Amino acid sequence: MTDALPQYPDKREAPPESVLAFAELLRRSSRVVAFTGAGISTESGIPDYRGPGGVWSQGKPPTIADFLDSRDTRLAYWERRRTSYPEMVARQPNAGHLALSRLAEMGKLSVVITQNIDGLHQDSGLADDAVVELHGTARQVQCTSCGTRESGEAIHKRLLAGADHPDCLQCGGLLRSATVLFGEQLPREPLRRAVAEAQQCDLMVVIGSSLVVQPAAQLPLVAKHGGAALVFVNRESTQLDAHADVLVLGDAGHALTTALDLMEGTPDGP
Repeated sequence: MTDALPQYPDKREAPPESVLAFAELLRRSSRVVAFTGAGISTESGIPDYRGPGGVWSQGKPPTIADFLDSRDTRLAYWERRRTSYPEMVARQPNAGHLALSRLAEMGKLSVVITQNIDGLHQDSGLADDAVVELHGTARQVQCTSCGTRESGEAIHKRLLAGADHPDCLQCGGLLRSATVLFGEQLPREPLRRAVAEAQQCDLMVVIGSSLVVQPAAQLPLVAKHGGAALVFVNRESTQLDAHADVLVLGDAGHALTTALDLMEGTPDGP
């Protein structure tokens, strides 16, 4: 279905019908939920998890069992973080993140449910409680024993000072990024809230997600079952495209910004 859609943006032409339809759904909606994946952050220079330069291209990431059982795995993990953390926090929100923040300011956006761990939604101006981080956040580190959390910045300073295997300052337990590793279930409370928000929204906008990671990939179907309209803004097709009311194929930032501009320029009506 998406193969027939024009790639967007094409500045030589007016917005395609898909973006016009997206704008109309935004105008008519009062409780919008955005569901974001790696594709919204690639425009900020953060590689897609499974794309070129992503984690998978650098070797399969460790499972939680690997991390807990192998000191060598933990040493390699912390060395990667020492290099990658400054690169991640230096990234800035792009037009897609800013468009969602703008939608929140209009009073239309209920929440952003994200598979991303980069914190760029909060950097764009969204409050912490307006973002449900299904896979956690790389900007915090937690103890596997006592659960104490420290800021990523504090841990990075310890790494730069020479710690190759930082341990919890409270109990001496193993530290790890406050993110979901392979072999772990999604944290219960964020998943519960994500399902509840999907059930209550009148429009879900899926942005930059391949919709293959379970159980998060079921959230659009939860929203659809609850009566919500579905808009997919992706560069490529997904296995759930047939369930969408509107498909926009192209870059998230330009499509979202244009749809908001069109919505604000459309007079209110029934």
